[in-house]
Amino acid sequence: LPGLLALNAMFGALQSVAFPLVFEFSYTREIDDRLLAPMPLPLVAIEKLVYATLRGLLASLLMVPIGLIMIDVDWPASGLPMAFIVIVLGALVGATLGLVIGTMVPPRHIQVLFALILAPLMFTGSVQYPLQTLADLRWFQVLSALNPLTYISEGIRAALVPQVPHLPLGLCIAVAAVASAILAGV
Repeated sequence: LPGLLALNAMFGALQSVAFPLVFEFSYTREIDDRLLAPMPLPLVAIEKLVYATLRGLLASLLMVPIGLIMIDVDWPASGLPMAFIVIVLGALVGATLGLVIGTMVPPRHIQVLFALILAPLMFTGSVQYPLQTLADLRWFQVLSALNPLTYISEGIRAALVPQVPHLPLGLCIAVAAVASAILAGV
């Protein structure tokens, strides 16, 4: 369930900013209206990031009751605030990645791009397994360590299920923050 929370946070945010941007940059050129508004250009990007982050957060939090129905979980109450912070960071990483994708990819290629990046991001993001359990598959462990979703999954796992092997929480938060900053800069 922690991996699914991370997946929903990141991809909910990614999709809610990338797809609208693709449409705004396509034939209708709706983005021109937004860019001509009496508002600094960075604020347009920040608005899109905030909206997408909130959507990713909502997508993740809606997964909690579904997960609680399907499996029996025993999360420590002390881990909930930190898990919430990691989920927000995960949504922010997804939003910034969606902003990069939505502004750099031509509209006619967006479907192909999503087909090419979504599956690898999902399957190497430690959603379905703790990263440290891949010690026997070192090449796949290294590949997974390059995915920012891995650190969101591992951070939520560290906060909510500390008895399961996980990366240090501080490392997960640092990587997510750096990934967000780099992607926002791009």
